[in-house]
Amino acid sequence: LKEISSLASWTVSSSKPGCSIAQLRSPSPSLFWQSDGPAPHFLNIHFFKVVEIVAMRLYLDFDQDESYTPTKIGFLAGMGEMDLQEWSVMSFVEPRGWMNVDFSGKFSILRAMLVQVRILENHQNGKDTHLRGLQIFAKDRSNRDGKGGAERGVQQVMAPATKVGAERPAAMRKRIGMPEPEWGLVPEIR
Repeated sequence: LKEISSLASWTVSSSKPGCSIAQLRSPSPSLFWQSDGPAPHFLNIHFFKVVEIVAMRLYLDFDQDESYTPTKIGFLAGMGEMDLQEWSVMSFVEPRGWMNVDFSGKFSILRAMLVQVRILENHQNGKDTHLRGLQIFAKDRSNRDGKGGAERGVQQVMAPATKVGAERPAAMRKRIGMPEPEWGLVPEIR
């Protein structure tokens, strides 16, 4: 898997000074995003192209955050803000550490340009929320079949032979599938 969170533009519904996106994106779980406004609180993650998300996880810590800790989080996805669809809702009881988002519903691979995380409820009816980390993962397709460039995603198959056991010459082989263009792959940070 490849962590693709850095390939997106992040926005939040509100934040306290010094507790915004930079702190949420930090690898340190001692830093966090803290909302500062009416619920529900949300986090938008915008990708510049369609991505295939296979896993997400978030870091929550009830011991440190108490009433700021989410108890119910909704996950929405789509191509833009006008077509967001809810694909998962998770409930927590005093969570501690990394929590994997449930992909067992109807989506094992989520294709989207926008992912929205909505904090719906907090422990002890807390008003604002803390989120200490969020990571998004895609399959690492940089060397999936040892082929490069235009050969990716193309299969070679034999056309049906006319006689049992007879083989067609290479010139009569068909190619099925469309080659995946270089610009369609997940970008690589160099």
